[in-house]
Amino acid sequence: MRTFQSRPERDLPYSDEFSSAEEYIESLLDFTTNSETFRFLCGGVHILDFFTTEPGVFVAAVPKEWQAFLLEKEPMVLLDFLMRDDLSSLSPNRGPGSPPESLVRYVKDIRKHSLRRSFQPSKPKLPILPRSVALGMKTKKVHEVTHFAGYIDRLAEDIAETRGKDLTHFVDFGSGQNYLGRTLASPPYNKHIVAVESKEANMAGAKDLDILSGLAEKEKRVRNKKLYHRILEATDPSQHNDEEALKRVARELGVTDEELATIDLRSRKEMQATYTVEEGKGTIEYVVGRLEHADLTGVLSQLRGCEEEVDQDKLAMMAVSIHSCGNLSHYGIRSMVLNPCIHAVAIVGCCYNLMTEKLGPPTFKPPFGRPSLQPINARVAREAEKRDPQGFPMSERVSTYNDDGVRLNITARMMACQAPQNWTEQESSGFFTRHFYRAVLQKMFLDRGVISRIYHGEETDKSVFNTSTNPVVIGSLRKQCYTSFAAYVRGAIAKLTTNSEFNQYNEVITEKMGNITDEEIARYEDEFRDRKRELSAVWSLMAFSACVVESLIVTDRYLFLREHSNIVQDCWVETVFDYRESPRNLVVVGIKR
Repeated sequence: MRTFQSRPERDLPYSDEFSSAEEYIESLLDFTTNSETFRFLCGGVHILDFFTTEPGVFVAAVPKEWQAFLLEKEPMVLLDFLMRDDLSSLSPNRGPGSPPESLVRYVKDIRKHSLRRSFQPSKPKLPILPRSVALGMKTKKVHEVTHFAGYIDRLAEDIAETRGKDLTHFVDFGSGQNYLGRTLASPPYNKHIVAVESKEANMAGAKDLDILSGLAEKEKRVRNKKLYHRILEATDPSQHNDEEALKRVARELGVTDEELATIDLRSRKEMQATYTVEEGKGTIEYVVGRLEHADLTGVLSQLRGCEEEVDQDKLAMMAVSIHSCGNLSHYGIRSMVLNPCIHAVAIVGCCYNLMTEKLGPPTFKPPFGRPSLQPINARVAREAEKRDPQGFPMSERVSTYNDDGVRLNITARMMACQAPQNWTEQESSGFFTRHFYRAVLQKMFLDRGVISRIYHGEETDKSVFNTSTNPVVIGSLRKQCYTSFAAYVRGAIAKLTTNSEFNQYNEVITEKMGNITDEEIARYEDEFRDRKRELSAVWSLMAFSACVVESLIVTDRYLFLREHSNIVQDCWVETVFDYRESPRNLVVVGIKR
């Protein structure tokens, strides 16, 4: 493991084409700001509007010299070209069927600006998770927890050796089922964990797993069993877990308050897990709360011994997380700057689509007649207008680049979660088909008056870059709805007319789509079937290009820590998981002075 005491100079896993992190960062910001193709593919395309304009997004937006090559390649062959083929072997005098030079140049630019994702375990052998600790984990989670727990342990040892003082706690932002915390609290690590989780159901499930793993015990129940069974026999079996119902029956049976006090009527779910603190053993403390910022005062006040006042000088904590959703990663990273007790952070982010935006729409005139990274979708404009100070970007460098800053809308950030290097032929075929169905259905909705066209500029400008729709976002349907386009259309109509979440569409869908025939559905499918390759090609380009989006998000977090050099002694980014097992595999590390 690269520790802050002895590690290579490289603070970011950038391409060998760059001689330093600074050279990489400047080139990354320049490319994401000035490449019109990148800006369109990463934020300028929304699949629901793919066929609602003519000649369509593919013909209007993809460079003309790329189109024939993209359409003639099978999807998996195209993915190989984008991500795996050796482009250096291409001859300068390429013949028919060869990729155009401008496309090759673009692919090389995306590759070189994408942070490296290769992973080498820092230790040949890590402790195997005991079955009792690995309960509930899938193969992916076992891989993540095994490697990250080992990583955190060795990082903590290095910090302790340098400072001459051990870290006291590890704060897990968004602990969920607390797989990481349970592993770190168990032998051989025996750490003290503070698990912060907003969903009480997750916390209850985590405590059950703590009991099964031996980290906690069930609360012991003392009751008058004879009286308890008498009450149960007189109560409807469906209400045996209802404490109030049992009390009512007890009173009807003439049970006195004194007798009732000898019976514990709580259900098993209401029983508390009890944690015994022993010297040399790990502990877990759960804190219920939805974090809306990085100030941990409220969290710390809930710790054992800190009920009245938080003495942060006595605490030396590390903020950790595997795949914090959205802004939680920002809170975890900022926590080291805002809380004296946080001495280090190690955060692996995820769910970039759940991050918010800070800067709002740009002020300069954009390409394509639309704002930079603004999709053909008016909903995203409303999101950008919120200007959340907790959102992306975090760093001053990215926020003020070229005076106006760098933006990533929700479409761009969602694509950064796609991991195209892991796509299989079967998976690709499945989601290309689903997206094709979604896009053609929106065209049907537009033609039949369910949705309408929106103009971002003058209505006389009929170009694809000036128009969009107010699309109906249906979400997922039952598996059988994807067996054919007709099944998809019928399933979507049924959901929109019967599901209470879509009440605003019930009337218009019934009126406009209720009489559609199988013949008309088949006509739409026939009309657009040959254009499915357009959609798969653009989606592949979007997902491939968005590898740079993720690199920009991670680099922004690294820059935020680097900009606080008065507080942060060292910071870096490296891989902690095998990309094939867990593609969100970049950890942002910061160590306090």
